[in-house]
Amino acid sequence: MGEGQPPISSGTIRIDAEALNAFMADAFPHSAPGSRGIVVSTAPRHIQARLDPNDNALRPGGLISGPTQMGFADMAAYALVLAHIGPVAMAVTSALNYQFLRPCRPGPLFADAHMLRLGKRLAVMDVRIWTDDPDKPVGQANVTYAIP
Repeated sequence: MGEGQPPISSGTIRIDAEALNAFMADAFPHSAPGSRGIVVSTAPRHIQARLDPNDNALRPGGLISGPTQMGFADMAAYALVLAHIGPVAMAVTSALNYQFLRPCRPGPLFADAHMLRLGKRLAVMDVRIWTDDPDKPVGQANVTYAIP
């Protein structure tokens, strides 16, 4: 963060869902529309996102692939960081640990991303991925972002 900018606050939203989705479309112009997912809502320390995976996201056995789930968790974490620090394209993943909890059947995926810690240089988040029931997540990620 440059001089003269207000300090980062984990309780202040600087970009709403619509602006986050527009920023992502500009920052990742080579991604197919909808392939990253979209931010549905933002709130202090939380965002919710949705992904409607297509048949290319399926692995043998008809389940949604691990890379699709992890990529979606990463996108949700990135959106959560940007919602709080503003449009900083070069905030980057420095760690992502993903736990597969249940088979991920085809259909819409949802992510609930929660900020655990937001510092000057690192942000640590918890991301839960679910399909039909938020109380039965199919996966959970701990994600750390480095902030330039």
